[in-house]
Amino acid sequence: MLLNILAVGDVVSASGVAWLRRRLGAIKRQHDVHFTVVNGENAAGVGLTPDDARDLFAAGADVVTLGNHTWGKIRITDYIEEERYLLRPANFSARVPGRGWGVFDGPMALRIAVVNLIGRVGMDPNVDNPFTCADAILREVDADVILVDFHAEATSEKLALSWYLDGRVSAVWGTHTHVPTADVTILPQGTGHVTDLGMTGPALSVLGVKPELSINRFLGGLPRRYEAAEGPCRLDAVLFTVDSATGRCLSARRVEDQP
Repeated sequence: MLLNILAVGDVVSASGVAWLRRRLGAIKRQHDVHFTVVNGENAAGVGLTPDDARDLFAAGADVVTLGNHTWGKIRITDYIEEERYLLRPANFSARVPGRGWGVFDGPMALRIAVVNLIGRVGMDPNVDNPFTCADAILREVDADVILVDFHAEATSEKLALSWYLDGRVSAVWGTHTHVPTADVTILPQGTGHVTDLGMTGPALSVLGVKPELSINRFLGGLPRRYEAAEGPCRLDAVLFTVDSATGRCLSARRVEDQP
């Protein structure tokens, strides 16, 4: 079976959640999407709440992944322990709640594994090595298709992990930097790759935030709480088509939705 998998970039703020709820269903129908993974770690600005997570699932996400702001809203801790379709980075300490990967039911009884990892370059170094963590997970996974959301700052680290996993997983996509990259491709051994999906949120912004607040920070002004920008939103995603018989990605292309 040819499986169409939609990976949706970081959802930013309440307006990003609202745009996802408004547009994702139509996008999935237009592209005959069978399985959807959404990064939701900025749904509440910094972190997400249980209500935000439920909104993302209601919008059409099959699995929601997170990143460095996983614990931005501490009340997520009980919910993440209970909700198996909500993942935090697998290379976090084993002492924190939740899980970093899972195997989920797809169409035609296919088994779809989703792995959430976080990078170390320019991020919190107090996490396990994502490369060796991926190795350990792959020794355990029994699935037809394996997908990896790598939440990382450095483009080099994202590219290196994709090449490291080439031929062992179906697709690796980067999240966190909120800017869509132009390198959607299929690596030599059949793994789909993009360095960053982009984001779902305010289009006229700096990574979803009011521009003046980011400018103030770079000018050395007094710290101010970030606020989501106003105005129209956009949705950035990549559609991967995977042959479920081999687990190889056959095509990958951008899906962008904006007013």
